[in-house]
Amino acid sequence: MDKLLKNIQLGGAIVVFIATIFAFGIEMQKIIVQKSVALGDLLLLFIYLEVLGMVASYWGSHRIQLTYPLFIAITAIARLIILQSKDLEAVTLIYESAAILIISISILVLRIRRSKLIQVSLDKNDL
Repeated sequence: MDKLLKNIQLGGAIVVFIATIFAFGIEMQKIIVQKSVALGDLLLLFIYLEVLGMVASYWGSHRIQLTYPLFIAITAIARLIILQSKDLEAVTLIYESAAILIISISILVLRIRRSKLIQVSLDKNDL
């Protein structure tokens, strides 16, 4: 049963990989047709690259590093702020900025946890 679940997960990783490549291609085609590149487009391409990096990392280690989705979330929120900047209320901008700050702090905590200064012993099943 364990081997079946691992094969399903690897199959899912292949689906995510192919879908991300397809979405990346569609975005590149849109950029080429429009003959212009906006910051939102670049951030979307960066999100696709992060997803590809996450799939590659998963394929090699068979586990997802928690920092990849967090970096993707930061980039997605930044893209959202950029795309909605004209229609954004100040309080919404503060909330979205606070979300980026909270995610950044969580990445920092995850990085510090693995540092040699703190010496936290991690098991293979820990995050």
